[in-house]
Amino acid sequence: MRNYLKGAIALAVICFSCFGASAQSLQDTLPHSVTLREAVEYAIKRQPAILQSLADEQITEAGIKSRLADWYPQINFNYNLQHNFVLPTTIVQGNPQRFGVDNTSAVQFALSQVVFNRDALLANRTRNDVRLQSRQMTASSKIETEAAVSKAFYDALASSQQVKVSDENIARIERSLKDAYNQYQAGIADKTDYKRANIALNNARALKKTNEEFLKAKMAYLKSLMGYPGGERLEIAYDSLQMEKEILLDTLQQADYTKRIEFKLLETQQRLLEANLKYMRWGYLPSVSLNGAYNFNYQQNDLSKLYNANYPNSFAAIALSVPLFQGGKRKANIESAQWQLQKNRLDIVGLQNAVSAGYTGALAAYKSELANYESIKENLALAMEVYNIIQLQYKSGVKTYLEVINSETDLRTAQINYYNSLYNLLSSKIDVQKALGQINY
Repeated sequence: MRNYLKGAIALAVICFSCFGASAQSLQDTLPHSVTLREAVEYAIKRQPAILQSLADEQITEAGIKSRLADWYPQINFNYNLQHNFVLPTTIVQGNPQRFGVDNTSAVQFALSQVVFNRDALLANRTRNDVRLQSRQMTASSKIETEAAVSKAFYDALASSQQVKVSDENIARIERSLKDAYNQYQAGIADKTDYKRANIALNNARALKKTNEEFLKAKMAYLKSLMGYPGGERLEIAYDSLQMEKEILLDTLQQADYTKRIEFKLLETQQRLLEANLKYMRWGYLPSVSLNGAYNFNYQQNDLSKLYNANYPNSFAAIALSVPLFQGGKRKANIESAQWQLQKNRLDIVGLQNAVSAGYTGALAAYKSELANYESIKENLALAMEVYNIIQLQYKSGVKTYLEVINSETDLRTAQINYYNSLYNLLSSKIDVQKALGQINY
């Protein structure tokens, strides 16, 4: 018993160690800093919605195999053992006679083969489109995930840049505070400059705290879209120069709704609905199957000698089932299938109109953001130049400290507007690419 307990404890320790090592390995594979492309790739592999779509693909594949199994021969084995307490009675020429034996047993091997069955025929003809539809649903989930993760990434990056701008702003104000204090001590300026610098510094620190809290919320949202563990640390990596190079887009492109995953899904659904219409029309056709069986029959009054004698029999048959009248059910099913097909065709027309309108709106938003970005980029350069000049003039006693504060505010606003404009522009580019059907899987 003692040896058994030792073995159980050792096994538990080994299992726990393996689990710990596996968990540690998983932890080691988690990236703590990701670029946009890496964030999207991580989401494609681990986003629960996509994993569910992949599971649906496997479920669909198993369902197809299950339905196609009806085309294969069906072999069954049946066994029966029966004891008669009272033998059955038959009237022969007016006299009751008991027939049979006390114990019977039957063993049967049965074989059946479908020759024509509309359910099996539908499964065989639609299996490729059913598989395709399942894969397209997964592709649709991946497209939506990439667009959502990209936008969340840019949104979080904008807040991250605002925190950095706040840091730079605080550093500038602290230098200005030091200059104002030195001038106050030297009697060059009164204490109002020094107090204003303190007020500006407190406001800058409060704004930084606000941006940091917003950044936490946006990073949590990004993690949820990626399928990234909420308790793990994650930072975003970026190349500002590369992002600026990626803002341009060919605005002369025309929207082609046939490239959209929504159209491909509707197209696949249309073929399935056409197959369903044929299936309903096949309801007037008969079902045909072949079947046969070989039976071992054992009969004996003495149970111990039951299997000493066998009285076998066998047969082969063809079964034909013709539906003659079903109260108009088949006609109603055909009409329903026709209307479903017509509805699908109207969905395609509606999609065509929606894609055209959606692309026009997305392109208009992109052009607007591009013009805004170019204007704000120029304003940033001007604000930086103005701040540097006024800062020098203030130190020379030409400008007041109020003008320094105003130029500092203008510079901070221009920096924040620049980063917001850049990431809004990149987000609007995602909308245009999605509308054009350029995000594909």
